[in-house]
Amino acid sequence: MIDLAIIGGGPGGYVAAERAGAAGLQTVLFEKRELGGVCLNEGCIPTKTLLYSAKVYNYAVHGGDYGVSVEGASYDYGKIVGRKDKVVKKLVGGVKAKMKGAGVKVVKGDAVIEGRSAEGITVRCGEESYTVRNLLICAGSEAMVPPIPGLKEAGDVIVTNREILALKEQPKELVVIGGGVIGMEFAAFYNTLGTKVTVVEMLPKILGPLDDEISASLQAVYAKRGIQFNLRCKVTGIEGNTVVYEDPDGKVCRVSGDKILVSVGRRANISGYGLESLGVEMLLNRGGKPCGIKVDDRMRTNVPGVYAAGDVTGFSMLAHTASREGEVAVNNILGKQDHMRYDAIPGIVYTNPEVAGVGLTEEQAKASGKDYAVVKLPMTYAGRFIAENEHPEGICKLIVGKKYHEVLGAHMMGNPCSEIIHSMCIAIENEMTLEQLQEVVFPHPTVSEIIKETAFTLK
Repeated sequence: MIDLAIIGGGPGGYVAAERAGAAGLQTVLFEKRELGGVCLNEGCIPTKTLLYSAKVYNYAVHGGDYGVSVEGASYDYGKIVGRKDKVVKKLVGGVKAKMKGAGVKVVKGDAVIEGRSAEGITVRCGEESYTVRNLLICAGSEAMVPPIPGLKEAGDVIVTNREILALKEQPKELVVIGGGVIGMEFAAFYNTLGTKVTVVEMLPKILGPLDDEISASLQAVYAKRGIQFNLRCKVTGIEGNTVVYEDPDGKVCRVSGDKILVSVGRRANISGYGLESLGVEMLLNRGGKPCGIKVDDRMRTNVPGVYAAGDVTGFSMLAHTASREGEVAVNNILGKQDHMRYDAIPGIVYTNPEVAGVGLTEEQAKASGKDYAVVKLPMTYAGRFIAENEHPEGICKLIVGKKYHEVLGAHMMGNPCSEIIHSMCIAIENEMTLEQLQEVVFPHPTVSEIIKETAFTLK
């Protein structure tokens, strides 16, 4: 009898497997592609590797601003892609080593849940069947491809996050359908390398969930760099390599590209591996259709011994959320009291400059009816930010309760906000006030000092 079977080797699955194995649970992990899941192989890591190469190139081109001249700065697209592949291969190897070290049995193939008996839950993979006490489903998600007329007929002109990462040649012109995180990160990468980029978004802003002020600031930066933003525009069709859309006034417009990136969100993988055999309850969207596996704050489904974590829950589709959810599931299997909290989960966009946020946006605070205040400062109030950014676009914005000054949200634009936003996660988790932040000693000179400087701006 196996203690725990995990379907899916992404951030939720492999972290849970490592924790379970280290705690002495006999654990088997099923993965049909590569360990690390979408994040490591087709998402977080490869895109960040590409974006860093673009950032290095940008520094070389603009080195004169820092007193460093780089004559004839150039890049090799093939080598950039090759480095991305090398980084991914190395990290996948690292995950494999972790599984081995924790005593986890890794099985490659399509796992199918066959049902439950008195002995336990049966999972089949290939010719082998496994009987398990507990099952953790971490089946992840896939890119949504909307039913746009002409999309299928366009063939390999159409790419999702998976296909665009495999491109061997840089497109001269790229149309991005969807101005979310994935769309903006690819738009930023190719814009830096000189590709003509057009973003078509149906919402009135890019990066919909982000704070409006931060979103607008980032859009302004990239508009100056040449990205064409078409907001409040509805895509009505694809004609070969041309996107047809209606502008806010109802006018039919067209824009063409060598490649068309479809980036309109992701869909939880909830079919094709036998969930129905257990009667697992589904989370329903506004239209009443299943959009994820329904779980409680301990990552338990309605079926005893069956848990779910990561994108498959359809809730917070972020790698770091998945990892923590996997930990929560394993802790509860081990009999430890642990539950998932979603108030302080950061979101980051790895453009240049970076954008990071956690907690309530100003718009969310207003909509909730909370009595709140906003304190903010340009990033230029941090000396190190000035020292390292010759074109210093940046802002630090805190949302706080008006009465007690407790931190409700934090939103930043400017490098390297991805590396300092965690401090505000801790602040929100611990219900810290601005007065308490004022007493924290931040190292000098660091960009993180902007948090303390902002805390002192409350009138």
